[in-house]
Amino acid sequence: MTLSNEPKLVTVFGGSGFIGRHVVRALAKRGYNVRAAVRRPDLAGHLQPMGNVGQIVAVQANLRNPESVQRAIQGADHVVNLVGILFERGRNTFDNIQHNGARAVAEACRAAGIGLTHVSAIGADSGSLSDYGRTKGLAEEAVRQAVPDATIIRPSIVFGPEDDFFNKFAEMARFSPFLPLIGGGVTHFQPVYVGDVAEAVAKAVDGVVEPGKTWELGGPEILDFRQCLTLMLEMIGRKRAFLSIPWYAASLLGRVMSLVPLIDPVLTRDQVVLLRSDNVVSAAAESEGRTLAGLGIEATTLEAILPSYLVRFKPAGQFTKDLIA
Repeated sequence: MTLSNEPKLVTVFGGSGFIGRHVVRALAKRGYNVRAAVRRPDLAGHLQPMGNVGQIVAVQANLRNPESVQRAIQGADHVVNLVGILFERGRNTFDNIQHNGARAVAEACRAAGIGLTHVSAIGADSGSLSDYGRTKGLAEEAVRQAVPDATIIRPSIVFGPEDDFFNKFAEMARFSPFLPLIGGGVTHFQPVYVGDVAEAVAKAVDGVVEPGKTWELGGPEILDFRQCLTLMLEMIGRKRAFLSIPWYAASLLGRVMSLVPLIDPVLTRDQVVLLRSDNVVSAAAESEGRTLAGLGIEATTLEAILPSYLVRFKPAGQFTKDLIA
């Protein structure tokens, strides 16, 4: 892509997070100037080496503060909203961050006449029994109402070096003799590589994606929970038993874990509700080409990426030689 002599400015809300850092890198490689709008700019220094001097700048913004949102997008040519949470803490509730926060970004974009790419999630549904899924769905509705031609991207479970799925269970496998299978481990996922998600977002910013559509991103494989954990164990060279946890017990366990202060819960009741539904690209998105393939992106396999960052969980790390622990 050829940009003008004056690189365009893109504001990325949540630019220092897991998906955010990959989006920032993808945009910087294309020549964009990037403004990473984050709550703690002092903790976003890892973004600087992803671009040239002065190309990436972190600014303070909080989606609960509309004024800070407006300041963060001032002068921008496009906005990307990646902000989401997996569990609630204090005032950072699903409603405040995922619904009202997304609405604040969308309304600010409408007022400024700026294009918007909003990253949601497969399973977003304003009628969902899960607070996570419900607020993701309400956010999509707010975005569509404020910016009808916005691009909405719904990934399945995202994997990559800093992911909160494979890393979490690989860490658990280091110490626990068993791994939990919530609801028997029958929930299906379509894990998508974070680099592919970032490329999809960058294409939306480029303007080569048809506006006003919702795209669903999944990888080349559909695996159930048990198969995901089995693959992870193979990658780290460990054998662990599986413990099937019924839905009611998992829900109770999630509720208890959520009450422990100052510790990020391994499981919440809301996540148990989410796990009752498969997390895969819909048949409608497949038939209409609203997928990675439809964006011209070849989906990256789990086998190509997992070994590169799960190696640290092997019994002897990178020095492990066909050991099974």
